[in-house]
Amino acid sequence: MIQRIPLEDRVLVLPDPPLGETVGMHGLLKLKESQERPQTGTVVAVGVGTPEKPMLLEVDDRVMYGKYSGQSVEVDGKEVLVMRMGDVLMKLVGE
Repeated sequence: MIQRIPLEDRVLVLPDPPLGETVGMHGLLKLKESQERPQTGTVVAVGVGTPEKPMLLEVDDRVMYGKYSGQSVEVDGKEVLVMRMGDVLMKLVGE
């Protein structure tokens, strides 16, 4: 298995699934068009940071990020976002 380790101040974030998913006639997921994907997810990998920017995030942190943040890539069959730590707006703590 290939390890994916982000460089410098980058993180990999697994986005939360879209709200309002329903299953159609053939078992395919259908989305409610009026709802957008939430800008929240779970950190799955973190870089080592830089001397100027130590990493403030850890694996399994829940985060909220900007609407247009990150580059979407496929890792192990899942869509994840590669973004700079500065694109993360906040950690989500608690329920």
